[in-house]
Amino acid sequence: MTLSQLFQSISETPWPITIYFLALPLIAWIVGNAAHGSTDVKFWSYIYAILVYAVCIPGVFAATLNIYLFLFERQSVWQANIILQFLPVISMAITLMLIKSKIPFSLIPGFGKISGFLTLIAALIGVMWFFDRIHLVAFTYVPFSVILIGFVLTLIAIRFAWSKLF
Repeated sequence: MTLSQLFQSISETPWPITIYFLALPLIAWIVGNAAHGSTDVKFWSYIYAILVYAVCIPGVFAATLNIYLFLFERQSVWQANIILQFLPVISMAITLMLIKSKIPFSLIPGFGKISGFLTLIAALIGVMWFFDRIHLVAFTYVPFSVILIGFVLTLIAIRFAWSKLF
């Protein structure tokens, strides 16, 4: 099964995935209300970790796919699949905001790995987009050390911006 066939199958029966992405923020809100005033932070941090991974894995995939489709494939926004391209990202943003209002991300096990992974993906997409825009002919005159320094600086800037965002 190809990715295109998977997306076609999901598009034919969108309700299971729609319910999944609508339920995650609702579950985060319910867990936040249930955990309010609780002293067992470790238990609730593991519950939140499950929610974070359940929403971030498809959300990051959808965000990366959107960036790829819009920057490299030149897909029109009018052609975008709302359920597969926007709903996971919106659900991820709302769920993370609800979780952030109840517990700091530093207490959630493995959250640093997700943010590091996002930083790496964003930096790689940025560098790929940069290479796509300058074309390989113009790239051959730039020393490799300048490209490496630019990549490291981009990675640091994205990591800094991500830490300020959440």
